[in-house]
Amino acid sequence: MDSTPLFGLRRDLPRGRHLVTPAWLTRVADDASRLFEVGCGAHDAYAAGHIPGAGYLDTTWFEHGPLWNKVPDATLLQVLLAHGIRHDVTVVLYGRNVLAAARVAHLLLYAGVADVRLLDGGFAAWQRAGLPLEQGSKRPGPAADDFGTTLPARPDYLVDMAQVRTLLRHGQGTLVSIRTWNEYVGKTSGYSYIEARGDIPGALWGRAGEDGDVNSMAAFHHADGRMKPAADIRRMWGASGIHAGRQAVFYCGTGWRASLAFFYAWLMGWDDIAVYDGGWCEWSRDLDNPVVCRTDLTPARGSASASP
Repeated sequence: MDSTPLFGLRRDLPRGRHLVTPAWLTRVADDASRLFEVGCGAHDAYAAGHIPGAGYLDTTWFEHGPLWNKVPDATLLQVLLAHGIRHDVTVVLYGRNVLAAARVAHLLLYAGVADVRLLDGGFAAWQRAGLPLEQGSKRPGPAADDFGTTLPARPDYLVDMAQVRTLLRHGQGTLVSIRTWNEYVGKTSGYSYIEARGDIPGALWGRAGEDGDVNSMAAFHHADGRMKPAADIRRMWGASGIHAGRQAVFYCGTGWRASLAFFYAWLMGWDDIAVYDGGWCEWSRDLDNPVVCRTDLTPARGSASASP
């Protein structure tokens, strides 16, 4: 099926309207949408030049250390209401790092926001299109009085360590490691603040990006950072035994890469999906958890350590 966007609609994706283009933002987006740039301690970069009309969201409002798990639901609700986000508004997100935007996108879907959209290729796509930027900080719009539905409306989109243990014990689904090859086999932890090397036994390799770069999802993207055709991603996952129709729980080190894999699977119409919020950071800190190193494995032909 053709993956060429038409007014922001990816025709190879059942939920293609949720992956938008710069052209859609300039021609189709309306005042009913809430547009936000998402960053991590990057408000100064946002203020120096952002997509006109965009507010700013910081990932530190949605997750907290030392494990970088989701904030409590009551805190998440406060953040959403403060920015005028109800369950029934359209929220469009982009980032200089698309993983930051994906992290928030996943948590909005978990909360119950029905119409969450991501700018394909992020801020770089807007810049490549030669479109204007706006400086300064947008004055916050009116806060919402209530979310309009129970939060979280989709608690099944997020699982904890106990649920992962149950999944592995009973074979109830597929645990998918969205990490580089060297992280997956245990050659590196991938993070300066995570000492342990290895991975979760039973997890299948769902790919990520360049070894040594936890901000890369090159296996899922064209060179310009746009999402590859859904058929390519299905083929890549299928080669590892990851298929629609069976619950897929994505995880990485702390949640950002897993959130993007989740969002792409969601765009592709996969419904029984979730993110293991704690990821390798949480799992590896519990000495009761089994750990496996697969350093004797060799990547399949064409998979390399970066991308297929």
